[in-house]
Amino acid sequence: MAEEIKTPETEESGKNFILNFIDEDIAEGGQFQGMTVHTRFPPEPNGYLHIGHCKALTIDFGTAEKYNGLCNLRMDDTNPTKEDEEFVEAIKQDIHWLGFDWGDRFFYGSDYFEEDYRQAVLLIKKGLAYVCQLTPEEFKANRGDIGIPAVSPYRDRPIEESLDLFARMRAGEFPNGAMTLRAKIDLTSGNFNMRDPVIYRINHMSHHRQGDKWCIYPMYDFAHPIQDALEGITHSLCSLEFEAHRPLYNWVIEHCELPARPRQIEFARLGIDHTVMSKRKLRKLVEENYVSGWDDPRMPTLCGLRRRGYTAASIRNFCERIGVAKSPNVIEYGFLEHCLREDLNANAERTMAVLHPVKLTVTNYPEGQSETFTVENNPTDPTQGTHNITFSRHLWIEEDDFMEVPVPKYKRLTPNGPECRLKGAYLITCTGCVKDENGRVTEVLCTYDPDSRGGDPADGRKVKGATLHWVDAENCMDAEVRLYDNLFSDATPDGPDKDFLDCLNPESLTVLRGCKVEPEMAACTMMAFSNDFSVTISDAFMPFFASATAVLPASSAATERSSQVAGISAVPGSMRPSDSAIICMVDAVPMNEHAPQEGHAWCL
Repeated sequence: MAEEIKTPETEESGKNFILNFIDEDIAEGGQFQGMTVHTRFPPEPNGYLHIGHCKALTIDFGTAEKYNGLCNLRMDDTNPTKEDEEFVEAIKQDIHWLGFDWGDRFFYGSDYFEEDYRQAVLLIKKGLAYVCQLTPEEFKANRGDIGIPAVSPYRDRPIEESLDLFARMRAGEFPNGAMTLRAKIDLTSGNFNMRDPVIYRINHMSHHRQGDKWCIYPMYDFAHPIQDALEGITHSLCSLEFEAHRPLYNWVIEHCELPARPRQIEFARLGIDHTVMSKRKLRKLVEENYVSGWDDPRMPTLCGLRRRGYTAASIRNFCERIGVAKSPNVIEYGFLEHCLREDLNANAERTMAVLHPVKLTVTNYPEGQSETFTVENNPTDPTQGTHNITFSRHLWIEEDDFMEVPVPKYKRLTPNGPECRLKGAYLITCTGCVKDENGRVTEVLCTYDPDSRGGDPADGRKVKGATLHWVDAENCMDAEVRLYDNLFSDATPDGPDKDFLDCLNPESLTVLRGCKVEPEMAACTMMAFSNDFSVTISDAFMPFFASATAVLPASSAATERSSQVAGISAVPGSMRPSDSAIICMVDAVPMNEHAPQEGHAWCL
């Protein structure tokens, strides 16, 4: 599976064409010769960042890092309809979690409202903008078509009249949709973005920062280049859909009175199969309760991916390895999972867990006896140390690790089958099983070799069976495990003539109860409360690298994950799930800090 996934091929053999443009710009004779490369990341605070935003911010911040330059963080809060401070804080924390920082260069687009208005007035005075009274329906009807010019009966409105109306728009005299301010460019342009685009609209809605100070708001295509220029941005890096908007970006830069002339460069957006990344659609999933929230582990949001167990390093590595393309492409979700596997395999500590337990009784092991084994935390990195596990006559193993009538080449437990290794403990041989009245196996019987402590036979014989993970039945904890698969069963839920809600995977979440885990898990939790523990489990043999979250409750009343704010900072921690060469590899991930509920206290 993941081992077979190859790095995606991007245009120009993975070469970053953006860097080529920047090299030309800062070289001798270039338009930014001798200047510091200065980029910006301008998310709109109307939702949580997702993996698509991650590619953009990695390009913005990463490009600045490559040139020892600067990158600003600017909240594009010029549309009050869906914006909120909740999203502002979540965005900031997500970016910090990824390892990027903007220093003291944090801005709001709304900080520039007064300047945006001043620049709009200047355009009116130059005869380059006018107040238009076409309704939205009339505007659409008069937009024209290919070879048919747009029409506006207000285009030749006198400058003084437009100035007066624009001031009255600001004063709140007119309702929503009654008037707009349009740039006077070219009604015949083949680029419809240049057909006298709207640059201001009326919106009587309270702003999350400005309150009711404003009832007119600049359009993104007008405000963005002004803000870039005022911040001294050299390179405005944006996704490919803004390529057709670049002439308007340059027009605003040219005709407004601004201190700098940034260059806009476009790159292809990130597309991943089996998901959607439209904020509108993600919001619908949240608001209509198809998912538990923005941080649902099935969501492509960074807070969702983090809760599912993704590390910042794996996501950054993914974004770097897919490269920067000039044309749209779709990456397999499996490659993102591959990048996570690589990181966890190198850095995660392990412990053992049994998801579908069946009892294993070692019949020749003394009843009541127990001993302790020391096992490595990470088989690939001895520096991560060891931890102790206990062994007794009664153990838990995966039910799939026993088959009374084996299929061909089955190398796990079967009566009189091959000798198998219990990870870190002993060699065992299956002798039979116990069934209930319905014929279901309730107990597997085996014998052990006392001379194989640690899993290595004293006589050096070759072990033909598999290595099995296990948990001591006399010393373990019950857990609820949540198995996550792709939220969509269709690889292209955003495809034409599809309702993305019809593509939802009904088996995207499976809850397993009565799972068995090492008590070591509790001791390894970095931060929690009321014994509410969480760990991500990745099953190497499940499709789409399904993951699971195990919740270890303090009581039967505390089986659910405690209320958690999405987007909060992660606490570096060491949580140990399971390690097995056969069925599951359970990889430890940091647990996100979350505030205690009323009546609970912090604990370590």
